Amino acid sequence: MLHWSLVFLVVALIAGVLGLTGIAGMSAQIAWILFVIFLILWLVSFVMRGARKL
Repeated sequence: MLHWSLVFLVVALIAGVLGLTGIAGMSAQIAWILFVIFLILWLVSFVMRGARKL
């Protein structure tokens, strides 16, 4: 999921440089959503792993 977030971020940067603001904005928003989902899943995994060790 982090990979896809980075892919959409790169697409957003390239589209922004080329002046395609609609595509850049949408790609940046998708990248942000995927990154937040990745962080939430990572945090849940981290907490569950810590709870298992107790």
